[in-house]
Amino acid sequence: MKAEIEALRVRNQWLEMEVETLKKQEQMERELIKQESAKKRRTKRSKRLKHKYPIVHLCQVLGISRASYYKWLNRKPAQYENRDQSLMTMMLDTYNALDGIYGYRRMTIYLNHYRQAKVNHKHVYRLMKMMNLKSVIRKKKRRYKKVKPDYIAANILNREFHAAKPMQKLVSDITEFSTTDGRKVYLSAVLDLCTNKIIAHHMDTHSEQSLVTQTFKQIESQIIGGQTIIHTDRGSQYTSHAFHHFIKHTQSIHSMSRPGKCIDNGPIENVWGIIKSEKYYLNSYDTVETLKQDINAYIKFYNTQRVTLKMGLKIPA
Repeated sequence: MKAEIEALRVRNQWLEMEVETLKKQEQMERELIKQESAKKRRTKRSKRLKHKYPIVHLCQVLGISRASYYKWLNRKPAQYENRDQSLMTMMLDTYNALDGIYGYRRMTIYLNHYRQAKVNHKHVYRLMKMMNLKSVIRKKKRRYKKVKPDYIAANILNREFHAAKPMQKLVSDITEFSTTDGRKVYLSAVLDLCTNKIIAHHMDTHSEQSLVTQTFKQIESQIIGGQTIIHTDRGSQYTSHAFHHFIKHTQSIHSMSRPGKCIDNGPIENVWGIIKSEKYYLNSYDTVETLKQDINAYIKFYNTQRVTLKMGLKIPA
């Protein structure tokens, strides 16, 4: 009975040691220098636990020889290891002191200019990557897959924003709004350059082709065939076969902004700025319904009551 108890005790101790050295491996390795080999990390773990468990058993569990352990124990760090450790300390102190605003390029300039480190940017990049230090001031840009448009049109409007009569020149675009919980609301609108009024608009929680289709259906019967110019940007909704079919069906003239020239569609961009500054930015919206109600109400106000400087001052008789 005593022999069996002793065997169980030894077995239990072995299992405890195995759990502590293997299953807690990830937690221990966070504190170690990441450029070290796996064998070196296992050797360091042996040193941490040597006062609790026999070295022979630790080496067996970790898969290293006793000779490797004692060789590492008595070794002297190489010169490059001491330099890397010094650089990593300086980089970590600088990163924390400046709230993480430096990436590897500016970190290299800082170390060379202020700390006389004489270090290459590739070296700094490697060390910062091992320490998982990244600049926090810029988010990684999303990589969008370029899609070839179904069709494009020339810039016929050519920034001639004056129109002599209604339904002669129309401009259209899509903008987005957000609620406090991150939900999106997309607004599509058509602006008449003669009256400077929004003659059609539609909102949805998805920026799909139906958003534009529902908008232009509201004014389809008012379009003058061969005379109405509809100017848009080169968004996918406007370069689609569906919108091209609408243009052909209504016999309207499609004009498109040049790539990267948002000023070609300046009047509608200006309307977006007005709506957001005079209504959206002044309020906080918890629900999509409330946001839609306020935007609809403001568009009605914009078309009927909003005073502009162009109106001038009229002195009543």
